[in-house]
Amino acid sequence: MDLESTSDERPDEWVMLVYRIPREPSTPRIAVWRKLRKYGVFQLADGVVVLPASPRTREQFEWVAEEVVEAGGQAEVWTAAPTTNVQRDRMRAKLSADRGAEYDEITDAAVAARSLPDPDGRTRKLTQLRRRMREIDKRTFFPTAPRDGAEAALTELAAGHTLEAQVPQ
Repeated sequence: MDLESTSDERPDEWVMLVYRIPREPSTPRIAVWRKLRKYGVFQLADGVVVLPASPRTREQFEWVAEEVVEAGGQAEVWTAAPTTNVQRDRMRAKLSADRGAEYDEITDAAVAARSLPDPDGRTRKLTQLRRRMREIDKRTFFPTAPRDGAEAALTELAAGHTLEAQVPQ
Protein backbone atom coordinates (compact mmCIF):
# COMPACT_ATOMS: atom_id res chain seq x y z
CA MET A 1 0.00 0.00 0.00
CA ASP A 2 1.23 3.49 -0.84
CA LEU A 3 0.90 5.56 2.32
CA GLU A 4 2.89 8.52 0.97
CA SER A 5 4.59 9.33 4.25
CA THR A 6 8.33 9.69 4.58
CA SER A 7 10.44 10.61 7.55
CA ASP A 8 11.44 13.99 6.05
CA GLU A 9 7.84 15.18 5.60
CA ARG A 10 5.54 16.62 8.23
CA PRO A 11 2.48 14.37 8.56
CA ASP A 12 0.16 17.40 8.62
CA GLU A 13 1.55 18.93 5.45
CA TRP A 14 -0.77 18.94 2.46
CA VAL A 15 -0.38 20.05 -1.11
CA MET A 16 -3.18 22.31 -2.34
CA LEU A 17 -4.33 23.12 -5.85
CA VAL A 18 -6.30 26.32 -6.27
CA TYR A 19 -7.72 26.68 -9.76
CA ARG A 20 -10.30 28.34 -11.91
CA ILE A 21 -11.05 27.04 -15.38
CA PRO A 22 -13.44 28.48 -17.97
CA ARG A 23 -16.83 26.78 -18.19
CA GLU A 24 -16.64 26.65 -21.99
CA PRO A 25 -15.43 24.63 -23.66
CA SER A 26 -16.38 22.04 -21.07
CA THR A 27 -13.98 19.31 -22.23
CA PRO A 28 -10.87 20.64 -20.40
CA ARG A 29 -12.88 21.29 -17.23
CA ILE A 30 -14.28 17.75 -17.27
CA ALA A 31 -10.82 16.29 -17.98
CA VAL A 32 -9.34 18.17 -15.01
CA TRP A 33 -12.11 17.04 -12.67
CA ARG A 34 -11.75 13.40 -13.77
CA LYS A 35 -8.01 13.55 -13.19
CA LEU A 36 -8.49 15.05 -9.72
CA ARG A 37 -11.05 12.38 -8.87
CA LYS A 38 -8.59 9.72 -10.05
CA TYR A 39 -6.00 11.19 -7.65
CA GLY A 40 -8.50 10.89 -4.77
CA VAL A 41 -8.50 14.55 -3.74
CA PHE A 42 -10.24 16.13 -0.79
CA GLN A 43 -12.24 19.12 -2.02
CA LEU A 44 -12.10 22.06 0.38
CA ALA A 45 -14.23 24.35 -1.82
CA ASP A 46 -14.98 24.94 -5.48
CA GLY A 47 -11.63 25.04 -7.22
CA VAL A 48 -9.65 24.14 -4.08
CA VAL A 49 -8.46 20.56 -3.55
CA VAL A 50 -5.83 19.01 -1.30
CA LEU A 51 -3.86 15.80 -0.90
CA PRO A 52 -1.28 14.76 1.69
CA ALA A 53 2.04 16.26 0.61
CA SER A 54 4.55 14.06 -1.15
CA PRO A 55 6.75 14.50 -4.20
CA ARG A 56 4.22 12.51 -6.25
CA THR A 57 1.17 14.52 -5.18
CA ARG A 58 3.01 17.79 -5.78
CA GLU A 59 3.97 16.66 -9.26
CA GLN A 60 0.40 15.52 -9.99
CA PHE A 61 -0.98 18.91 -8.99
CA GLU A 62 1.70 20.75 -10.98
CA TRP A 63 0.69 18.83 -14.10
CA VAL A 64 -3.00 19.59 -13.50
CA ALA A 65 -2.15 23.27 -12.95
CA GLU A 66 -0.39 23.34 -16.33
CA GLU A 67 -3.46 21.81 -17.97
CA VAL A 68 -5.70 24.42 -16.38
CA VAL A 69 -3.48 27.28 -17.58
CA GLU A 70 -3.30 25.77 -21.09
CA ALA A 71 -7.11 25.72 -21.12
CA GLY A 72 -7.20 29.46 -20.38
CA GLY A 73 -7.66 29.18 -16.63
CA GLN A 74 -5.66 30.07 -13.56
CA ALA A 75 -4.00 27.62 -11.17
CA GLU A 76 -1.53 27.63 -8.31
CA VAL A 77 -0.05 24.83 -6.24
CA TRP A 78 0.56 25.54 -2.55
CA THR A 79 1.80 23.69 0.47
CA ALA A 80 -0.65 23.98 3.34
CA ALA A 81 -1.36 22.63 6.79
CA PRO A 82 -4.65 22.46 8.66
CA THR A 83 -4.71 24.80 11.64
CA THR A 84 -6.59 22.37 13.91
CA ASN A 85 -6.60 18.66 14.56
CA VAL A 86 -10.33 18.67 13.82
CA GLN A 87 -9.67 19.89 10.27
CA ARG A 88 -6.89 17.37 9.79
CA ASP A 89 -8.97 14.52 11.17
CA ARG A 90 -11.97 15.48 9.01
CA MET A 91 -9.86 15.39 5.83
CA ARG A 92 -8.20 12.12 6.77
CA ALA A 93 -11.53 10.52 7.69
CA LYS A 94 -13.13 11.58 4.40
CA LEU A 95 -10.22 10.29 2.32
CA SER A 96 -10.23 7.00 4.28
CA ALA A 97 -14.00 6.63 3.90
CA ASP A 98 -13.81 7.30 0.16
CA ARG A 99 -11.10 4.68 -0.31
CA GLY A 100 -12.93 2.29 2.02
CA ALA A 101 -16.01 2.47 -0.21
CA GLU A 102 -13.87 1.68 -3.24
CA TYR A 103 -12.29 -1.31 -1.48
CA ASP A 104 -15.78 -2.51 -0.50
CA GLU A 105 -16.72 -2.45 -4.20
CA ILE A 106 -13.70 -4.67 -4.92
CA THR A 107 -14.79 -7.08 -2.17
CA ASP A 108 -18.35 -7.26 -3.48
CA ALA A 109 -17.19 -7.80 -7.07
CA ALA A 110 -14.74 -10.54 -6.03
CA VAL A 111 -17.42 -12.36 -4.05
CA ALA A 112 -19.81 -12.12 -7.01
CA ALA A 113 -17.11 -13.33 -9.41
CA ARG A 114 -16.68 -16.57 -7.45
CA SER A 115 -20.10 -17.64 -8.74
CA LEU A 116 -19.28 -17.04 -12.42
CA PRO A 117 -19.70 -20.36 -14.25
CA ASP A 118 -16.81 -19.78 -16.66
CA PRO A 119 -13.28 -20.23 -15.20
CA ASP A 120 -11.88 -17.92 -17.88
CA GLY A 121 -14.45 -15.30 -16.90
CA ARG A 122 -13.38 -15.56 -13.26
CA THR A 123 -9.73 -15.23 -14.29
CA ARG A 124 -10.47 -12.12 -16.37
CA LYS A 125 -12.46 -10.63 -13.49
CA LEU A 126 -9.63 -11.37 -11.04
CA THR A 127 -7.14 -9.61 -13.33
CA GLN A 128 -9.48 -6.64 -13.68
CA LEU A 129 -10.04 -6.41 -9.92
CA ARG A 130 -6.33 -6.64 -9.15
CA ARG A 131 -5.68 -3.77 -11.57
CA ARG A 132 -8.42 -1.73 -9.91
CA MET A 133 -6.95 -2.53 -6.48
CA ARG A 134 -3.55 -1.18 -7.58
CA GLU A 135 -5.24 2.01 -8.82
CA ILE A 136 -6.99 2.49 -5.48
CA ASP A 137 -3.78 1.74 -3.57
CA LYS A 138 -2.09 4.63 -5.40
CA ARG A 139 -4.54 7.07 -3.85
CA THR A 140 -4.75 5.47 -0.42
CA PHE A 141 -2.90 7.77 1.94
CA PHE A 142 -4.16 6.46 5.27
CA PRO A 143 -4.81 2.87 6.38
CA THR A 144 -8.38 1.71 5.97
CA ALA A 145 -9.81 -1.60 7.22
CA PRO A 146 -11.83 -2.38 4.06
CA ARG A 147 -8.56 -2.79 2.16
CA ASP A 148 -7.82 -5.96 4.12
CA GLY A 149 -11.25 -7.34 3.23
CA ALA A 150 -10.71 -6.60 -0.45
CA GLU A 151 -7.30 -8.26 -0.38
CA ALA A 152 -8.80 -11.35 1.30
CA ALA A 153 -11.64 -11.52 -1.24
CA LEU A 154 -9.15 -11.38 -4.12
CA THR A 155 -7.04 -14.08 -2.48
CA GLU A 156 -10.12 -16.29 -2.13
CA LEU A 157 -11.08 -15.69 -5.74
CA ALA A 158 -7.55 -16.57 -6.86
CA ALA A 159 -7.50 -19.67 -4.64
CA GLY A 160 -10.69 -20.86 -6.29
CA HIS A 161 -8.88 -20.81 -9.61
CA THR A 162 -5.93 -22.74 -8.21
CA LEU A 163 -8.12 -25.43 -6.65
CA GLU A 164 -10.21 -25.79 -9.77
CA ALA A 165 -7.11 -26.08 -11.96
CA GLN A 166 -5.83 -28.93 -9.75
CA VAL A 167 -9.03 -30.99 -9.89
CA PRO A 168 -8.55 -33.93 -12.32
CA GLN A 169 -10.97 -33.91 -15.22
